[in-house]
Amino acid sequence: MFPGEGEAILKGFINKKGKKSTIICIAVVIFIVLGIWIVRGNTVIEVTLTTIVSNRLPQSFSGYVIAYVSDLHNAEFGKGNSELLQKLEDGNPDIIVITGDLADSRHTDIDIAVKFANEAMKIAQVYYVTGNHEARLDGYDRLETGLTDAGVIVLRDEVHRIERSNEEILLIGLDDPGFALKSNWFGETQAMINAKLKNLNADRNTFSVLLSHRPELFEIYAGNQIDLVLSGHTHGGQIRLPFIGALVAPDQGFFPKYDAGLFHSGNTKMIVSRGLGNSIIPVRVNNRPELVIVTLEK
Repeated sequence: MFPGEGEAILKGFINKKGKKSTIICIAVVIFIVLGIWIVRGNTVIEVTLTTIVSNRLPQSFSGYVIAYVSDLHNAEFGKGNSELLQKLEDGNPDIIVITGDLADSRHTDIDIAVKFANEAMKIAQVYYVTGNHEARLDGYDRLETGLTDAGVIVLRDEVHRIERSNEEILLIGLDDPGFALKSNWFGETQAMINAKLKNLNADRNTFSVLLSHRPELFEIYAGNQIDLVLSGHTHGGQIRLPFIGALVAPDQGFFPKYDAGLFHSGNTKMIVSRGLGNSIIPVRVNNRPELVIVTLEK
């Protein structure tokens, strides 16, 4: 061995070991940051404020606030859903609407769902329509009884008139098609929903808000001259890709058209909530749980 060769080998070994340690430290930091980002993205509610302007809205309803909960799936944000309830209260809503999948058919807890409804009723009148998970729920009757006992107005293919200063708007609630249909091979769902909307006693001259779990039926809603649709079901695609949006959504497949946010068709507008809870896929990516606060303006 030449003079100084051993020292050079030792320095090389130390340098390699140092580089390896640095790489490990960087990897650990990235893992921790990614973990915090994922946890926050599944537990911290994002409140989305949306204003809907319409000349058809009665003047007395200008400034009317609707807090809009979708796809809770028995999730809890804080003990007894205290964090969600606080955000609802902060929104100072005139009414609260729940657009389906309040309970989850795979890990059902009716008590959590009913307790949330009881507490939400202390903030404002609550209206509820079913989702596909309620359609699969063995204990749905117990859920509906618990909701109605709490004072929640359950709308199952019904029209409800909301009055204010001798003016009114219509709140229309559609039952999830899963209660009646188990497949949609030949467009049965579209035909059934279209028939329901045409048969409902809904004055087309009155501003209407439709609560329906399924956003993929948007063109049916628009064809029936609904002013505003509030929907859910997609979970925002569960995984959202930058600059692209949702990866996949139920009943729409990959890269769904109606994944989240505001959509227009003719004079009809639809808001799709990313929802709050999870179901088959237990983790959201780049897709925080969402509470939507809608303000109607003349």
